[in-house]
Amino acid sequence: MRTKKIAFVKLYAAALICAALAGITLPPVAFAKPRGNSGLPPGPGNPLAALQREIDALDKRVDDLENAASQPALMWIQHLDLLPGDATVVTSFNATSSGVGGGLAGLIIQSTTTGEVDLLLGNKVVEKSIQVPPHFTITAVRVCYELSSAASFISQIRLAQVQDPPSTASVLLDDATDHTAVGPMCLDSAVTSVDPSLGPVLLSLRVNFGSTSDKIVLRGLGLHLVPTP
Repeated sequence: MRTKKIAFVKLYAAALICAALAGITLPPVAFAKPRGNSGLPPGPGNPLAALQREIDALDKRVDDLENAASQPALMWIQHLDLLPGDATVVTSFNATSSGVGGGLAGLIIQSTTTGEVDLLLGNKVVEKSIQVPPHFTITAVRVCYELSSAASFISQIRLAQVQDPPSTASVLLDDATDHTAVGPMCLDSAVTSVDPSLGPVLLSLRVNFGSTSDKIVLRGLGLHLVPTP
């Protein structure tokens, strides 16, 4: 009998965790009364008292998980699948050496033309769509990089959200800071607030090349997230 009760408590606790992550409130379950009202003799042999202790411990674990899920977080995303915005931008990867600095691997970005304007007279970029866990809002972008020369650098970090219907996109982050420090280094963009549940989000990095022999190596790409109110 005691084993069945413990199994039920564990099952209900698991359901509570799943429901909390999904934003669902489960109806309360009537638990055992305090030992003094159980009708059983007091002492360590009382099965309802032991069951209540397990329930209390599981309740604390659920509370800890809920508290952890409500905290701001930095989520690293796949930076190696950024796509060139046009034919002037070339991306590559070499697991042995990037050829920049100490040679640590990363996404190697190069350009066949100088400047930050592409063949279509638009921004010269690398770009990708991003995935975010449900119920989180993007507050900033984190970029880790290294330059072969300060003459070629990241000149803009942008987030744009595709609207419904998908005929336009609204720019929700437009940080046009020139990041000319050779590095290696990591930096955060300007602060924003993007709710991914409202539409697909595109992340683009604009690049400016002073020489076609230069390289920009992207070491990592992350998103600062907070729970959506």
